[in-house]
Amino acid sequence: MTRTPVPLPAHLPERLTITLWDFSWYVRTGPGEPFEDLDRAFAEAVERGYNTIRICAMPYLLFGSGLDTSALRLGPLGNGYGSRTRWYDVEQPTTIDARAQLLALFEAARRHDCFVILSSWEYQQSSSFAATSDWCDALMAIDPEDRAQAQAVALADLVDHLAEHGLDDRVAFTEVHNEVQVGHLADDLAGVDRGDHDATVVALRPRLERAVAAFHARHPDRPVTVNYARVPVGAMRGIPEEIDVLVTHPYVYGVLNAFIDTYGLRGSVEAFDQARAEREILRRGAPPLAFWGPDEPWRSRATIVAPVEIYVHDWCDAEAVDRWLYRHHGAWEQEMLSTLRTWLDVAHDWAQVHGVPLVFGEGWVGYTPRDGRYEEGPLGAAFCRTAVQESIRVGARGTLVCSNAAPQHAMWADVALQQQCNQAFQQGAFQQGPFPQT
Repeated sequence: MTRTPVPLPAHLPERLTITLWDFSWYVRTGPGEPFEDLDRAFAEAVERGYNTIRICAMPYLLFGSGLDTSALRLGPLGNGYGSRTRWYDVEQPTTIDARAQLLALFEAARRHDCFVILSSWEYQQSSSFAATSDWCDALMAIDPEDRAQAQAVALADLVDHLAEHGLDDRVAFTEVHNEVQVGHLADDLAGVDRGDHDATVVALRPRLERAVAAFHARHPDRPVTVNYARVPVGAMRGIPEEIDVLVTHPYVYGVLNAFIDTYGLRGSVEAFDQARAEREILRRGAPPLAFWGPDEPWRSRATIVAPVEIYVHDWCDAEAVDRWLYRHHGAWEQEMLSTLRTWLDVAHDWAQVHGVPLVFGEGWVGYTPRDGRYEEGPLGAAFCRTAVQESIRVGARGTLVCSNAAPQHAMWADVALQQQCNQAFQQGAFQQGPFPQT
């Protein structure tokens, strides 16, 4: 008998306009930080046309670890490490009652008539911002075979907690974890080269099936899914049949990948060409890569971002990187557009065959330096509009302007772009064609 997917809640908006608050919504709550005032952050989101936020709900920390989270200390990675890297540039330490903070977020979501996609970055970087290694240690102590299921059980407990406080109507749907094939959920897959994303997606399927089944057993009437970095076009057979929403992250990279390969940002520390980087892309006074790291070694274990990438992002001349990307953009533009359209078509096809809604929870170009403006500038903005137009074309139920369109990123200041894209997605077309003027 063919399974009937659990539908999204009937009271959700017809189309979800998503802003990515990830783990920043609790990590960056200190003085002057973008989430110091949750009501202000939600009001700004609504002004820009958003109706949905997507978050790391820290589920295992709150409902699986057994740790006391009533005074959770969070802050920078120490020694200036990550201070100029997007998503890592926490400036102020903060202490929160983590469960109370979760409820405060959902109460603010209700006040501003917004919805929440529950997810987790715990096996990617969430715990790296904690004052001690306890959270990271608890996560890593779980056998890799059981990590996805542990996330699912913790999320089921979290949903129960929200229901006890009458806030569960704010949940759009639940993701077992963020980008399942590129974090520590995929550790120790027998016979799989972690650099082979397709093989990883296929090998992960049994772990994810158990996780989805565990959540469904607890909440059979609530939609649950997993999500994937990129669109795994060569491994769609690895996606569990039992998911209720197809969520993918179409980061096309293209010219950005060329930059990464040219300077070895995701290669080994030993292979990094320090002299070339100093000549071409680093700021004066950059320390050698070998001397750049967080205050405690465990933080490197708690994050999946390559040390070379953080180093270059921390010490790059952002304008030099932008110039490199602009100079090479023309050679990659058509490939990036073609990749975007192909990936979205493949995702649409899988969703149609399986009778589930399609959501793009992150995406477009990729992980750019914090102080660069390639993705925030005219070429990036045009790509955002194209991606939203393509999301409309394939009938996506949810999409985003850009992963960088959130309170913790510079693109948040471009109110007009976000209003244009969100209005177009909600109405099903750009009012002035696909490329209106800002």
